[in-house]
Amino acid sequence: MTEENALIFGNNDYATEIEKNIKYRYKYVEIFKLDGEGENSFDLSNNWDNINSRFDINNSIAFCVIDDMAKNIFLTISLREAFKDLIIVALAQDGESADKLKLAGATKLLPTTQTTANVIYEILEKPMITKVLHNIFYEKGALKISEIKIENPNIFDKNYPISIDWGREYGILLLFIITKDSTNEFIYSSKIKHHKIEKGDTFIIVGYKKDINRFRELVSL
Repeated sequence: MTEENALIFGNNDYATEIEKNIKYRYKYVEIFKLDGEGENSFDLSNNWDNINSRFDINNSIAFCVIDDMAKNIFLTISLREAFKDLIIVALAQDGESADKLKLAGATKLLPTTQTTANVIYEILEKPMITKVLHNIFYEKGALKISEIKIENPNIFDKNYPISIDWGREYGILLLFIITKDSTNEFIYSSKIKHHKIEKGDTFIIVGYKKDINRFRELVSL
């Protein structure tokens, strides 16, 4: 990526999580508050003179993450009308809002469950992965995503996540591990690769329904 500025529109947990996870990828990251005060505020008008004067828009990326989807769609429309070539990543809650955001001018879509650093990177840099994830979250395909709590870690025989061939052994793809102390980690992070799987950990997995159900039975014994 060549963009140096990341402009996040929306003051909520999504904005905070995105800011935390992308701040090392960009030279400048700023969160803008809807109807706030000062230069870190914005409204839903078509007047973006303040933003345009402070940033090189051709060297920027915008994240539209307002909780209210109607406002988020309007924000996307407003930014697209003002900045034809701006990269806009918009938060989508479901398939309907995703379709509307695309029509509104969003360059990329960010499902509400995908605000950690590695997945944001995949969405921005790898369109094929974006397409696959979109199908999982939004389309009525065979692949499903599921959240499963580990009650029986003994089946992993004390192996670390990196040592397990999840597809061959269980027919699933492991995306995230939420440890019992509520630490969220993408499966490819160096920390979680060597995490000792414990009772109370939660796995976010992708797979076919029958494989997910089989895996759920194994870890629930």
